Amino acid sequence: MRGLTGLCLGALIAAGTVTAGVLGGARDGTDVIGHQAAPQVVRSADLYFALNDMDAQAANLLLFGADPDYTALRKETLDSYEQRRAQADTDLQRVTEAVAGDQGGQRAVQTVIGELGRYEALVARAQLLEDQAHAPAGRPSADALAAYRQATDLLRQHLLPAVDDVTKANTAVVERNYTDQRDALAGGWWWILLTGLLALAGLGLLQRLLAVRFRRLVNVPLAVTTVLTAVGLATALTLASRADHHLVVAKSNSFDSVIALSRARAVAYDLNADESRYLTDPARAAAYEQSFLDKTQSLARIDGATLATYNDRLAALADKHRADTGQVGFGGYLGDELRNITFAGEQDAAERVLAAFQQYQRDDRKIRELNAQGKLKEAVTFNTGLNPGQSNADFGVLSAALEDNQAINQGAFEGAVADGDDDLDTTTAGLGAAVLAAVLALTALGVRPRLREFA
Repeated sequence: MRGLTGLCLGALIAAGTVTAGVLGGARDGTDVIGHQAAPQVVRSADLYFALNDMDAQAANLLLFGADPDYTALRKETLDSYEQRRAQADTDLQRVTEAVAGDQGGQRAVQTVIGELGRYEALVARAQLLEDQAHAPAGRPSADALAAYRQATDLLRQHLLPAVDDVTKANTAVVERNYTDQRDALAGGWWWILLTGLLALAGLGLLQRLLAVRFRRLVNVPLAVTTVLTAVGLATALTLASRADHHLVVAKSNSFDSVIALSRARAVAYDLNADESRYLTDPARAAAYEQSFLDKTQSLARIDGATLATYNDRLAALADKHRADTGQVGFGGYLGDELRNITFAGEQDAAERVLAAFQQYQRDDRKIRELNAQGKLKEAVTFNTGLNPGQSNADFGVLSAALEDNQAINQGAFEGAVADGDDDLDTTTAGLGAAVLAAVLALTALGVRPRLREFA
């Protein structure tokens, strides 16, 4: 009887310890992914976007020159530049706070802090020189263009790569924690089951011993212990399974889409800036055109497509996809998102992104056609115009569609993290500890009168 009692107590302690370890690890993993690394990825992606749009607005300001036809649009563009600059400052402050314990992240952030001031000074210089030159639309002064070249080169060669380093580092943390936690939960579920069944088996044998040796049909404390142990085991297994489910929803179903769409949005703004750079700087037009194609491919990759063939090939693949949404014949961020449709409304939102992206690509070819025909001012007007049917208006539709699609996944991510937090909060831990203390006490209470008979 003493041996079986010791076995039961040991098995109950083991089951409680294993359960606490597995569920505590799941809680810590959810905290790292849901409240630290994943939000940091989103913040750094947002900083990447804000910097890209700053540069797009700076390029647009050079395009307008002193032409009075763009007076109202110039003011809107300056306002947009200032808004993005304020957003970048806020994002940078949050990113700085988040990488306090990461030396690599701190180095990257210091690079951004140091170079961002230089970038803003160069943009301000380019604007001042352009104002002084009174240049026509689309033909900035040589000095203003040289200052802008320094600014955009600084952005593309130093600022954006540094921000990207922070994003990649935190994405790697999310991936590593996700893999580790899923492995731990898979193995932990079986350990919880094994130790729980061992405790139940021990309690069953102890009940039988008492019934046979002492002719006690039911030992009430041990019966209550058995019921509590069975309920606790079922609850622990359910919580472990739910933790795994919340983890999959948070990371695989929603976070992966959030990141794909965040990067798509940031790259799209860089893409938009390349159009303005292409018109602003004829000497670098070919390089900016290639950059536009490269970023187009990162959004929706079609192997072997050129700028001349891309739209027709994308249209054919998009038509096949719309006939059967399971068919996604292109890659890139949009392809990744269309292969990861999970939540209500997400399919429709992703389809709007695809349609808006196609329209924006058609607008781009019109800009290049107008420029090739020598209609530079018409190209500038169409590129920067905000009236329906103009390129920047259609780009606004694309940006809004990306934001709507991202919001669906962001909401699902936050909901899954909140559900995980609720399942594994301090109340759950306290109840678990109380149940373990109760079953240990009841086991001792159940056998104590019998053991005293042999004292």
